Formats: sequence, structure tokens, C-alpha cells
Amino acid sequence: MFRGFGMFRKRGLRPWVLNILSRSPKNGAEIMDEIENMSQGWWRPSPGSVYPMLEEMVQDRLIKKREDGRYELTTKAKEAEDEWPFSHHFTGPRSIDAMLNEITGYISYFEDLTKTDRSKLEPFKDKIRTITERLTTLSK
Repeated sequence: MFRGFGMFRKRGLRPWVLNILSRSPKNGAEIMDEIENMSQGWWRPSPGSVYPMLEEMVQDRLIKKREDGRYELTTKAKEAEDEWPFSHHFTGPRSIDAMLNEITGYISYFEDLTKTDRSKLEPFKDKIRTITERLTTLSK
């Protein structure tokens, strides 16, 4: 695997940046906006996280800074795209069908837990009940 692509490095910021830049060149502020948009407002990385990460990625020759101040992927990064952690999970807005498939996967996991270690779900009974009610309301 590519040096420096630790899965949880810098709270996972690097895979987000790589994915964003794989679509088009962006400057640091645009990258922060895009991450906030992709996470539906749940996370906006700080300039203190983004800009040092960008400089590190330039030093690692994964991205280069253009004259207009935007960053773009290098050939080295493009060739290693399949090795990026989470490379296929941060693709931006997703279809409803894809989201429902992901939810179904989690439900299957919870069903397995009820068969093997129900105690792990016990503290979350109320939350599961609330989610079930909300989903039931949607299907009416």
C-alpha cells in the first residue's frame, strides 16, 4: 500500500481530499466546503487541518499546487487510486437506492447481533424504536 495512506490518519481527512481532487482541482477553502457538503453539514475540517495536510500531500508528490492556487492529483496519485482507503465510499451525493442498501446492511448486522450478543443492542433499544417509528411513518 502507498506510504502515508493510514486509514485513520488525520481523522481520515486524506481520503476525502484525494476523492475531491479526483473530480476536479480545488483550493483549500473549496475542499473544506466540499467536505462539509459531502458530510451533509456534519463535519467541516479546520484550516489548521486542511492546509498542513495539503502541504504534506505535495511533499509526498500525491498532489501539486497549480499557479491559480488550486491543487490537483499527480500521476502518482492517479495510478494508486485503487489503493486509497475509502476511495469508493466518498463519492459525493448518493442515490436513495444506494442509501437504502447501506441501511439494509446495518439492519442485517443488528439482526446478527440479536442472535449472537443481544446485550450489545440493549442500551440502544429506545433509539432503535425511534428509528423504527420514523421509518414506518415514511412508508405510509
